[in-house]
Amino acid sequence: MNPKLRTCFLFVCSLLLALSCASDKAVFERSATKYRIGDQEGWAAKELDQRSWHRRPSFVPDGKIFWSRTKVKILQAPEAMEPYGVRMEIYGEYEVFWDGELIGRNGNPGQEAELPPKGELWTTFTIPLHLTDVGEHVLALRLSNYYYPDHIGVYELEVDYYDDLMTDRLIQNAYMHVFAGAFLVASIYCLFLFLGNKKEYLLLIFSISSFFFFGLTMTHFVRTTLPIHYSLHVLRLEVITGLLFGISFLIPLYFSMQFPFPRRKLFVGLYAVILLFMFSSKHNAFDYTILKMTAGLCVFSLGITIFAVYKRAKGALLVLLTLLLCIFIGYTVSFNLALFIGFSLILFNMLYLLSVRVKEQRLAYETSLVQSTRLKLELVKKNIQPHFLMNTLTSLMDWVEEAPDKGVLFIEALAREFDLINQMEDQTLIPISQEIALCRTHLEIMKYRKEIDYSWEEEAIDPEQKVPPAIFHTLLENGITHSMPREDNSIRFRLTYESDSNHHCYTFLTMAAGVKQGKSREEGTGLKYIKARLTESYDAKWDLSSEPTPEGWRNVIKIYY
Repeated sequence: MNPKLRTCFLFVCSLLLALSCASDKAVFERSATKYRIGDQEGWAAKELDQRSWHRRPSFVPDGKIFWSRTKVKILQAPEAMEPYGVRMEIYGEYEVFWDGELIGRNGNPGQEAELPPKGELWTTFTIPLHLTDVGEHVLALRLSNYYYPDHIGVYELEVDYYDDLMTDRLIQNAYMHVFAGAFLVASIYCLFLFLGNKKEYLLLIFSISSFFFFGLTMTHFVRTTLPIHYSLHVLRLEVITGLLFGISFLIPLYFSMQFPFPRRKLFVGLYAVILLFMFSSKHNAFDYTILKMTAGLCVFSLGITIFAVYKRAKGALLVLLTLLLCIFIGYTVSFNLALFIGFSLILFNMLYLLSVRVKEQRLAYETSLVQSTRLKLELVKKNIQPHFLMNTLTSLMDWVEEAPDKGVLFIEALAREFDLINQMEDQTLIPISQEIALCRTHLEIMKYRKEIDYSWEEEAIDPEQKVPPAIFHTLLENGITHSMPREDNSIRFRLTYESDSNHHCYTFLTMAAGVKQGKSREEGTGLKYIKARLTESYDAKWDLSSEPTPEGWRNVIKIYY
């Protein structure tokens, strides 16, 4: 088995094993909670007729006092000197009674309008040992819910050893903080990689997704780290939902860029509209909204990866299997746990695809170095090959016989060109002035050889800039080879330079009567040499375009910062 697949498989197995081991035998059973608006001291008593109590009052205005009663059956008595505790998640400030005895207080019930917020949303209280016999008990709460009168209910209730209730959540949070920190480090690392190569948007998307997942994990498990009053809980849920909205959009966007397909922009735009509708529709039902967005993420990601598998895209099968595994986990464990396991596996897949992409880019770069060396040698060979020398020497003989003075100038120009090529052939970057000198010298030679009036122009050239050797010389040769002279027997070449905060731009114009028909320039050795040289010096941070113009031909080279 592939080592990466084996590691992923062992990670999932470890998580599922931990889940199975964590489910110890329950020590309690609870009945449905009943409520009643009002305030009477006797409502805390263990023996009380609850027939007039309701399952759930829908609204308690103005922070009025109301009570809840929950029957709890203890299945086994605690060990000596090890009391049970009760952990709850409740919107409100309240007093806690166990079998009619006050065991704790969280805030100031009934005084929330006059006093500042006090208490926590998640609380744990000790149950006296003499009240934890095996059998039925009653948990009664005297509450007020001033800030969110429509959020009424005992959302979490757990009875276990008090020390275990306090330490288990701390241990769980410690692990999750380390887990979240790993994604924070990955996010920062990929962000720096993107800043070094701003054309790699997949790095940026993964960085933002990892940061959102870090924020999601920290926000979800903040309840043990920070004491949160219930009035802030909706804000916490808004943050969680917003982070999930970002993740649910970025992950399918990442897969759509990793595995391109027809009409990708239309598909992504449609998904964004649907996701926005899911986010805004019934937004206050946070669990429902999160479930909808997660389902949308899975459906759209599955569609992309199934198409990629059909097209046999590299890594697509692994992503598809991971998404199917996430769906299976979603039906196996609790939704919250499935959410974190699923997102973790998906982000690991995204990281794996990034590593494959980086490896391919590295191999392409190494190949470009080899190709650059080979093309460099071919360029030198082209300038000293017998055909070039024979044509040049034949022209030289004619000039020496007919005009010895010009023949001497011809020889000097030829010597200067060979000398310049010899100086730059082993360099990665050379000053632009040296490159221009090579071009001018070559035009002097070609004037004598072809007896055409070649002229060189330059505009706004920055002498401090450096470029790969012989790239404009190669464009010049292409212009000479593929262009026809104008009526006045002339061909002009112009090199202009522009720059902004994003890139340098060189525009090389060949101004001639027309371009000879023949083999596409994109397939020629010259342009291959230019691309190899640009890749060698600037990796993927460049762009080359070549197109005809009414005046002749235009080549544009952009070098990005």
